[in-house]
Amino acid sequence: MKSLFIKSRHEPLEPCLETPGAASLARHSEQFPQEVREVAPGVHVAIGFGLANSILLAGEQGAVIVDCLESPAAARPVKERFNALCPAPVRALIYTHNHADHIFGSKVMAGDDQPEVYAHETTRDQILTVLSLVRPAVFTRSMRQFGTCLEPGEHLNCGIGPTLKLDAHSAPAVLWPTQTVAKRLEVEIAGRRIELGHVPGESPDHLYVWLPEQRLLIPGDNYYHAFPNLYAIRGTAYRDVLDWVCSLETLMAFDAEVLVPCHTQPVCGREEIRRRLESYRDAILFVHDQTIRGMNLGLPLDEIVARVRLPVHLAGLPWLQEHYGRVSWSVRSIYTGTLGWFDGDAAHLDPLGREARARHMVELAGSVQKLRSQAQQALAEAPRWALELADHLLALDAGDRSAQQVRAAALRSLGEAESSANGRNYYLTQAAETVGRLKTPRFDPARAAELLPALPIEAILRSLAVHLDAEAASDVDVLWRLCFTDLQEDWTFHIRRGVALVARGKPARVDVELEITSTVFKELLVGLRKPAQLLARGQARVRGGHGRLVALLLLFDTD
Repeated sequence: MKSLFIKSRHEPLEPCLETPGAASLARHSEQFPQEVREVAPGVHVAIGFGLANSILLAGEQGAVIVDCLESPAAARPVKERFNALCPAPVRALIYTHNHADHIFGSKVMAGDDQPEVYAHETTRDQILTVLSLVRPAVFTRSMRQFGTCLEPGEHLNCGIGPTLKLDAHSAPAVLWPTQTVAKRLEVEIAGRRIELGHVPGESPDHLYVWLPEQRLLIPGDNYYHAFPNLYAIRGTAYRDVLDWVCSLETLMAFDAEVLVPCHTQPVCGREEIRRRLESYRDAILFVHDQTIRGMNLGLPLDEIVARVRLPVHLAGLPWLQEHYGRVSWSVRSIYTGTLGWFDGDAAHLDPLGREARARHMVELAGSVQKLRSQAQQALAEAPRWALELADHLLALDAGDRSAQQVRAAALRSLGEAESSANGRNYYLTQAAETVGRLKTPRFDPARAAELLPALPIEAILRSLAVHLDAEAASDVDVLWRLCFTDLQEDWTFHIRRGVALVARGKPARVDVELEITSTVFKELLVGLRKPAQLLARGQARVRGGHGRLVALLLLFDTD
């Protein structure tokens, strides 16, 4: 295995394709030729313009667009192609699910038209949860998973698409659902009969799109040409894989003649489509059942991970190669999603902290220098062990330059061996971060300013609560009345010694009162407004001390 230290910023980086994993992943890029392909009369699929596909259904009285890519930059060239193919107004947009690469270009796709937007009834809430609660963590990890900050020579693809055209400078352009689906909905749009149905899988709000007259099925992300992402390393809630299995059986029942995934290339022919969906189902069910079997046998998680491998007849299929999801990650997700984090071994109930383990490791090695030497020696043959030893050194001294170099080299070696684009991109990004060659950006909330009006004030306040610096607020006991004059709503925000309590209504006891419009309050929180300016211009009124507004804001992390 070729293991390299990170090169300087000024040296060109060439992809290392000497490992079977990297070479296989490079060939996988053939799945994403940039083209708009007609797969049935009036059905055009835009492939390779962004992470996901976008699908045009040209009708007699207008156009329907299924999924809208991840950003205005990704959507614009596709919109131009679609306009040339079907200049009629866009009558509807359909979201197969809530992921950013399917919705954040929707305003561009709508253009000057005012289409209905179809989605599952939970899609809006799914979007709001990510935007309001876990956005900072998910955004940074997404940038690593998709290799957004890697140099072109390092980045091969994203496993399900060529690249993600979404970064810290992208302004999401999303339209909110206007028509929702619970279980199943039949509609006629622009002269086309369309059926939408709920098929949870990669996300709980997934919809299929079925065109009965053409026997054409759009499965969303429940099938693509790679092993499924039963767990996403960018961070997701548990994906119920048995729901995914059931959804695949629902999709098989259509006996479709054309299958148009929302990533990778279309599939034609009833027998071939059934073969692929069946094997996809079998692979997911195999991993689930064998993981549960290992759990019931009392095996440790790491042993179950080592044991569960797809059988030969599945592992050799081109559309089940681990270019996106991985079996080992899936096993870990199924285990923790079923039993939680505790593996049943009392030794792991209250393990030593990172720094304490590192100190004991140094004692075993004899000295920091000996541990450093062992880490360097491990690089060539055991990069995972080198990585672990380097992390012990960095736990004791984050500025240990030699340990940083070992860590970066180990990460790069592991990344170069990966067949999963997610794994490769994450390893290589953190390798570059370790030695300061790049800094993965955090999301700039101001870029999402146009989404602020749609965010409920309760979601905003809950988001504020999870950003509270509990240590800074450990001695603070302040009860705020927040009066949003445009909504004519009162809210109580109680900072109670490290805990933030949010409740609707006016508190019985008030320490400080803030009168403000909800719009200005949201803009204040994302940095588009300054407290002093608001007070000077009369856009906010504080009773109980103007300085307390600033003091309040200083108690919260900033993105």
